[in-house]
Amino acid sequence: MNTPNLTVFATGGTIAGKADSATRHDYRPGQIGIAEFLGLVEELGIAANLTGEQIANIGSEDMGPEIWQRLHLAISKSIADPDCDGVIVTHGTDTVEETAFLLDLTLPTSKPVVLVGAMRPATAVGYDGLRNFANAMRVASDPDAAGRGVLVVMGDRVFAARDIRKSRTRGTDAFQGFPRASVGLVTPSSLDWFGAPWRVGEEARFPFRADLPDVPILFVHAGMTPDYVARLVTDETCGVVVSGLGEGNMPDPVRQALAAMAAEGMPLVRASRLDEGLVDREPEDDENRFVAARALNPQKAR
Repeated sequence: MNTPNLTVFATGGTIAGKADSATRHDYRPGQIGIAEFLGLVEELGIAANLTGEQIANIGSEDMGPEIWQRLHLAISKSIADPDCDGVIVTHGTDTVEETAFLLDLTLPTSKPVVLVGAMRPATAVGYDGLRNFANAMRVASDPDAAGRGVLVVMGDRVFAARDIRKSRTRGTDAFQGFPRASVGLVTPSSLDWFGAPWRVGEEARFPFRADLPDVPILFVHAGMTPDYVARLVTDETCGVVVSGLGEGNMPDPVRQALAAMAAEGMPLVRASRLDEGLVDREPEDDENRFVAARALNPQKAR
């Protein structure tokens, strides 16, 4: 078996974080550079040729369009390189699902693209970053990983970008998937897929946009009035996602205010603030001109 050639793009996050003590809860994300990190990986003795590039070194709460554009361009070039077998992106966990889904929509499925992070910084007792990265190497090296869209590896599980969501603030089992819990199980020495690839040979579903539109998320709560809608929407707003109650529900006065905006051409998507569950179309959606998010959570619907 040939040694795989993997390209690694680093963006920071907890996987590159450090603290002043191995037992402190607080830490600084994005402190380790790609060269230092790959040096740690080399000590694992995994057979792979790794090439690294630092795209950013931030906490993923600061991820946004400028870095997305640089990352997308870099990954696109690597995918086009015949000597590259797969791509790994190190990323903070807070927004990894959003980056993964954006890339999933705008990249072809010809080669594996795997995002990976950590829930504990590199200086912490029980640092999970190296194991997660070793697992990501296993996935990115597998030709059968192509045709599954962009993937995320965390906690010995492989998630599809469309399904993954962060569900806990702490612990190495902080991620879950919906509607598919995960699409595979992985360790540094094994990989088991739960089915065949489902997007073999697909081109990018959408072109990447550098000028991403302004689409705010309206978080619905008891007692909300239409004033919240007026304060959220500006002249630059190009659409609204409702993080609704239950199956995308909202108080009727809020619904009426949003329906009036939708009637004037504003795209309006109903999603749910709950961790799991489908938001299907309801009879009033036709009249209100609302879109149902189905299995997408609000941040992915955005």
